[in-house]
Amino acid sequence: MISQDNAEWVPESLDTMEPGHELACVLSAINVNECIGYDRVRVLRAHERMRSFYSAALYQDMTAIVDAVDTEDMPTPFKEDAASAEVAAALKWTRRTADNELGFAIDLRERLPQVWAALTSGEIDLRRAKVLVFGTTHLSKEVAREVVDSILDRAHRYTTAQLQARLRKACVEANPEDAAERYESAVEQRMVATQVDESGTVHLFARDLPPHRLAAGMKRVNGLAKSLRRPGEIRTMDQLRADVVLDLLEGTGVATRSGRGTVVIHTTPSELAGLTNRPGELDGYGPVIADIARQVAADQVDGEWRWVVEDPDTAQPLAIGTTRRRPNAAQQRLVETRDRTCIHPGCRMPATESDIDHNIQRSQGGPTHTGNLAPLCRHHHVLKDNTSWSYRAIASGDYEFTSLLGHTYTTSGQSP
Repeated sequence: MISQDNAEWVPESLDTMEPGHELACVLSAINVNECIGYDRVRVLRAHERMRSFYSAALYQDMTAIVDAVDTEDMPTPFKEDAASAEVAAALKWTRRTADNELGFAIDLRERLPQVWAALTSGEIDLRRAKVLVFGTTHLSKEVAREVVDSILDRAHRYTTAQLQARLRKACVEANPEDAAERYESAVEQRMVATQVDESGTVHLFARDLPPHRLAAGMKRVNGLAKSLRRPGEIRTMDQLRADVVLDLLEGTGVATRSGRGTVVIHTTPSELAGLTNRPGELDGYGPVIADIARQVAADQVDGEWRWVVEDPDTAQPLAIGTTRRRPNAAQQRLVETRDRTCIHPGCRMPATESDIDHNIQRSQGGPTHTGNLAPLCRHHHVLKDNTSWSYRAIASGDYEFTSLLGHTYTTSGQSP
């Protein structure tokens, strides 16, 4: 282990340096393998900002080629194809890749320049930029810019999955009628298909399914798979889930057992009353249109569906109910309602599918009360109990995690 005295020196200003020539020079002089663990994370972040900077420059180069081709004397319909061919030949890309990447570059410049600026400054990376661009293609340019502006300053805080969920919610809020029409149109195209793999196995695909029905189905699959994990069982959870699905399709074996897991949907009084069309949120899947939230709260009778009516301004629970009661610890219900997901940074596992963790372990005298309890998925629960990862609740209702190498991350169990 490298000691502080013998470690490579990393400037304090590294975390705040704008990506560009100066930062590139500083990074080129650092041997990351000679840095202490804490500084290695800082160097990683700085290189990520530089990668974003160069990604933005690459897309700017592509649009510059479009501009150069545009000055040539040729029929307009051929200009975009000519630019794409130029990019494909220069970078050894396929025609499809060149068309897609060039289209993305044009979108950055002409439709969402604020995303381009954020990419250039290193505030977001290329994956987040693509989420913002592709996730708003169905909106007009004006509405797309408004939606992106509403979440761009926080985009760097979210994983791409969290950003996608928040973006979908913002798109629904911007035009709920259009969202409902697109949902109904997509559900009409729902389908199941199979594809034979070269190994001789078969892949099963399903698309455009109603999210609340799929959530209930997957809860049942997971519950049945967990019931099979007895002493001596050698199958993995993935294998157990696959076998359960086959049993369900055949109507045999474990599929004959009844019962489903808990599914939680969050909504507000105005949505339940049909006064507004803001989206609800389905734990583990993210935003759903208001009609689904109302349907679940009113009609679901098979399995336990837990609904949470929230204050639209503070998102605090106003009322909690279930469509069917079953024995359940009041403390666990409160924790799962307060923190919708595993609270580890970036994790979206629903609280109802997670372990309830004692922050101060019971073996160390930790009390069993809600202030010492929080949901952690099994993976992050094991990580926390066996490494120096730790967390503490803070006044805002969020959690502050401290990583193995000493970095802190603020997170919330309220992620969609």
